[in-house]
Amino acid sequence: MKWPNPTRISARSLRVWQRNFVIYRQNWKISFVPPLLEPLLYILAFGIGLAVMVGDFEYGGQRLSYTTFIAPALVSVAIMYNAFFETTYNSFVRMYYQKTFDALLATPLNLEEIIFGEMIWAATKSVIAATLMGVVIALCGFFEFPGALMIVPLAALGGLLFAALGMICTALVPGIEMFNLPIFLGTTPMFLFSGTFFPLQNLPGWAQSLAYCLPLTHLVVLLRACSLQIWSGDLWYSLLYLLVVSLLLLPLAIALMVRRIVA
Repeated sequence: MKWPNPTRISARSLRVWQRNFVIYRQNWKISFVPPLLEPLLYILAFGIGLAVMVGDFEYGGQRLSYTTFIAPALVSVAIMYNAFFETTYNSFVRMYYQKTFDALLATPLNLEEIIFGEMIWAATKSVIAATLMGVVIALCGFFEFPGALMIVPLAALGGLLFAALGMICTALVPGIEMFNLPIFLGTTPMFLFSGTFFPLQNLPGWAQSLAYCLPLTHLVVLLRACSLQIWSGDLWYSLLYLLVVSLLLLPLAIALMVRRIVA
């Protein structure tokens, strides 16, 4: 497998982003509805139902309601799902069924630029979804400012990471039906065990260690700290984790996709 040459990636990747954005604008109303309604449904379900049973509890030196605790995690999950599903199902359809990649290759774009543009677009969808959800949750009084403004850059970083993970899956799966496997073994465990619905301290030690290997855990930690303004020195570790893993996965995703398409 040939590692991608950074010089082959230029600002022309933004043309791929632009192409996907034009298509997105045609159905923007459908795309906007889920991020607006999803947090309301979760807040109603957990705020009226489960939060009454759980009550307030101590987290990061603050007394929080259960709904306040899970609100940042809901945004983190949206970042993961939007980026991951964009570079798995959607990218696979564009590559294999719609032959969009073939059409783009007829332009001055090269494969590296097309794939990188796909991942930038996936990260953009994460930013859009996180921003919409953040606004709704803030209006409900569960976010604190100015820390909550960090949702946007964290969504971009997390979106790139999960876009790269999704693109790696797209490069490896033999068919679109096989995406069920990385979803079952990857995104679903992260959704459940990354500190989304309960503090990681509730897990046994070995499970906590495994949880801190998951990228969603660090995204949840950072978003929860920023949106609730619960600061600690450990946040730098989570930020470094996301940066390093993103820098490793992005070129790997490009290299694997180039190998799949060229082979």
